[in-house]
Amino acid sequence: MAAAVKDTMNSMLSAMHLGGDMKEETCHPPSENDYNNLRERFEKAKQGHVFNFYDDLQPEEKGFLYQQLEPVDPNHINEITEKALHPPKPKDDEEGPKLEQLPESAQCSVIDSKQDDLDKWYEGGLKLVADNQVAVVLMAGGQGTRLGSSAPKGCFDIGLQSKKSLFQLQAERIRKLEQLARKAHSKEEVTVPWYIMTSGPTRKPTQDYFEEHKYFGLNRNNVVFFEQGVLPCVSMEGKILLESKSKVATAPDGNGGLYSALINNGIVLDMEKRGIKHIHAYCVDNCLVRVADPTFIGFSASKDVDIATKVVRKRNAKESVGLILQKDGKPDVVEYSEIDSASAEAKDPKDSKLLKFRAANIVNHYYSYRFLESIPDWAHKLPHHVAKKKIPCVDEQGNAVKPEKPNGIKLEQFVFDCFPFLPMDKFACMEVKREDEFSPLKNAKGTGEDDPDTSRRDILAQGVRFLREAGATVTSDDPEADVEVSPLISYGGEGLEFLKGKEIKAPAVIEKQ
Repeated sequence: MAAAVKDTMNSMLSAMHLGGDMKEETCHPPSENDYNNLRERFEKAKQGHVFNFYDDLQPEEKGFLYQQLEPVDPNHINEITEKALHPPKPKDDEEGPKLEQLPESAQCSVIDSKQDDLDKWYEGGLKLVADNQVAVVLMAGGQGTRLGSSAPKGCFDIGLQSKKSLFQLQAERIRKLEQLARKAHSKEEVTVPWYIMTSGPTRKPTQDYFEEHKYFGLNRNNVVFFEQGVLPCVSMEGKILLESKSKVATAPDGNGGLYSALINNGIVLDMEKRGIKHIHAYCVDNCLVRVADPTFIGFSASKDVDIATKVVRKRNAKESVGLILQKDGKPDVVEYSEIDSASAEAKDPKDSKLLKFRAANIVNHYYSYRFLESIPDWAHKLPHHVAKKKIPCVDEQGNAVKPEKPNGIKLEQFVFDCFPFLPMDKFACMEVKREDEFSPLKNAKGTGEDDPDTSRRDILAQGVRFLREAGATVTSDDPEADVEVSPLISYGGEGLEFLKGKEIKAPAVIEKQ
């Protein structure tokens, strides 16, 4: 019975999304009976216009449109669109949500934790890595369009002397972590599988990039690519938009689409076969991310939580970041636009130097395997959010339209929308140092914020800190020159004792002893 229920839920997850990328020339037209049944389904849902040009299409185009639409439940699209476009309005006498800090039992900070606790978490997490119980999930669906690149964002070269891309930096951190775990626990084989979620446009170039670079020294069997789902774009009136006469306009389903993608692509099943119990998930654009950080894994596992999240301290009351806190007694993320100025500026009652709500969300999460295994039980409850966009489409006569202002919406899910499904004792939060663990790459060079220059600066500044903490002296004729420390030689500042007392002249790359 339980298996039957899970199969039903998996089918529902699949029916939320359009079919994946298909080559039109490989699609055969449906039988007349199959076509009529599908058309009737969409007409009953008042979405029959998607077949307005069907009779004018070539056989392979008919097949493409059919295969794209056949998995979709148009009634479900109507339902989520209605909820997204017309969310329930609060009553006039209804109070807003009650916002509170997370309870002390659910949080810690590496800034003021005892060294004994940090050591215990690190050692516990490294043991789990050594026991092959830890996996990594990377959200890497974005293209580098805003960076001036047509390649996937993970391929981007931020200007390091080594020319390493984001993908390479992260791959090398995994290699180093496996090495540390092997050595610490005398293991011959330690594997941290890397599951990389792409979008339709980034799937092939990402895989080609890894092939070209021989998976950066990782075993290719432990690097698994999978694709996030897509949802149809709809008009402001809730009608599915056609990109062309034979193709529905689609968009990736947001980072919250991670959950259904993990199920639909067999990733959770693969984790089960490998004996994975602890999962680290993060976004590709953070050049400082500590992939499968043993301290974070050990902290989360020691508290036996289902989700934990890393945060950095909010810079000031006006910084535009989402905040992790308690909302009506549940763990949640509240966007900066949803918090009034009084709450944003409120001080911590225990330390007036700190903001009360300061835990900035950086999309850096821990999951227990048991939580990911339960995805089919709750994924259908995740809300959809509206992003108004200029969506190229065809009009009622089939003419191509390139809108100059938003003409429709893309439906997105957010990865943190499942947080409130948890009781507070199954959620935890770890505050980390921004300068050590968070430097996102979002903007084009020269922007001055979250751009290639700031990413490069933050990696090099961290390298200098690592060397000085190891007892080395860094000198330079150029005050802006810095030192790059390869992840292959140090995961988080360890292993640099051989440089004690030595003078390093910048610029330099520390790649090997």
